Amino acid sequence: MPRAKTPRANSSPNKQVISMPEAISAPAIRKNGGSVSPTPIDLEGQIRQRAYELYEERGRTPGQETEDWVRAEREVLARNNHQQSA
Repeated sequence: MPRAKTPRANSSPNKQVISMPEAISAPAIRKNGGSVSPTPIDLEGQIRQRAYELYEERGRTPGQETEDWVRAEREVLARNNHQQSA
C-alpha cells in the first residue's frame, strides 16, 4: 500500500501566511427595550427541520424534496417575521 505524501517544510523565510477571516455571525435581533438577543436565528436549521417534518407527514415518500423545502422556507420565514414584528 503506498504511503500518503506529507507536505515538506518550505525554507523560504519570506513566505506570507494568509489566514481566513473569522466567521461573521448574523446580527443580533433587538426586541422590546433594545435588548440584544444572545443567539442569532438559525433560519437554515429551522427550515431543514420543518422540511423533514413535512417529509415525515407525507409518509417519507421521496420525490418532493424541493416542494417540502420551499413550503418549509415560506412557513419559517413567515413565523420569524411575525415574531420580529411583535
